[in-house]
Amino acid sequence: MTLWTYYEPVVPHTSPVDYAKALEQLHTGMRKVDVPSPRFTDRITEAEEVVADPDRSPELADADRVFLSSRLASLRRAIDDRGAVEQLLHGEPHPGNVLSTKNGLLFIDLETCCRGPVEFDLAHVPEAVCEHYPNVDQGLLDECRQLVLAMVAAWRWGLGDQFPNARRFGEEFLRALHDGPPWPTLDTMNKRLGGL
Repeated sequence: MTLWTYYEPVVPHTSPVDYAKALEQLHTGMRKVDVPSPRFTDRITEAEEVVADPDRSPELADADRVFLSSRLASLRRAIDDRGAVEQLLHGEPHPGNVLSTKNGLLFIDLETCCRGPVEFDLAHVPEAVCEHYPNVDQGLLDECRQLVLAMVAAWRWGLGDQFPNARRFGEEFLRALHDGPPWPTLDTMNKRLGGL
């Protein structure tokens, strides 16, 4: 017995236009859902806790610990200060969580749903997708991209992180934050490092 519906996969290539339209449809539907859900800032708190506790991130150098902690806190403030409209989001709509089916694109792995600005979701998708998503606040998107880089960097330094090549990813995500703009997308970083 299964509670899942099987969807026959089709060609894995997804156009940025189709990806943007599917994500916009998902967001439109999620605006109508009114259920208690965590805020995106809860994810920041999780990352901050890993960074703040040397027992949870023993291999993270002290200078990097200070840098990452400061970056997470300042990005939280900057995004909150914008006062952007928040809604229920997927939380991680990166390409690894998108199925290409004959019925169109479907988003999976919704356990990361949270409330926040749509730019938080857009920070997880390929750059070309954002070019086709309507009414994006580019400044907010840049801050959200930095935030995603900082959160992923923190999690990769966590003791027991089982992500393949976690330390390498942690180092490269920290380097990207140190290098500054233009901010690479999560998709760009994963492709560069041979990940998802």
